[in-house]
Amino acid sequence: MNINNNSEIDQFNDDSSQTFSEINVTPLVDVMLVLLIVFMVTAPLIQHGVNIELPKASTKEMKTNETSLILVITKDKELFINKHKFNMENLSEKIKVIYENKNSKDIFIKADSNVNYGFVINVMAELKNAGLNQIGLVTLPK
Repeated sequence: MNINNNSEIDQFNDDSSQTFSEINVTPLVDVMLVLLIVFMVTAPLIQHGVNIELPKASTKEMKTNETSLILVITKDKELFINKHKFNMENLSEKIKVIYENKNSKDIFIKADSNVNYGFVINVMAELKNAGLNQIGLVTLPK
């Protein structure tokens, strides 16, 4: 009565019953590619900032740097910098604080085409009083 124990053990050590220790990355790559496509399609649709209608003009394009701020003036004469609302009364003081440690003293104004010209000039005067020496006006190409 010689029992071959090795044959019984070999029967349970079949290669197909072993678990894999590696992670299958194919589903992960598929999900990441779908997310990439979704973000690429939706990113241009997201509009940042405040909705305004810019005037059209035929001028040369100005070069901007990454540190330049943009002051937005809505048709309701509301002032925004980086989505933060400012009042005309405290604009000069706030601008002085913002530009206190900056080397370049430039700012760009995006004013709605329906804003009164006199209001834009008053805003520019406040910016000059705050010590800004370069003020640019943003328009759309004609």
